[in-house]
Amino acid sequence: MRELLEYLARLLVEEPEKVNVEQFDEDDGTVVLELSVASDDYGRIIGKGGRTANALRTVVKAAAVKEQRRVLVDIVD
Repeated sequence: MRELLEYLARLLVEEPEKVNVEQFDEDDGTVVLELSVASDDYGRIIGKGGRTANALRTVVKAAAVKEQRRVLVDIVD
């Protein structure tokens, strides 16, 4: 899931080398993925009205269902 999010984010931004995804495992089994990108690329990742961010979350959650995991995607500064 982490690799999928990182791959998709790199395709969307102008500075793919600055894409970073950190993974944290919660006590209840939830996986938290924190996505950070270059400051100029946040608009590209979030998209109009958050559509791109929601699409990224949907794709990653679909991959998580395959592994029977719960995942949260956070976009951090």
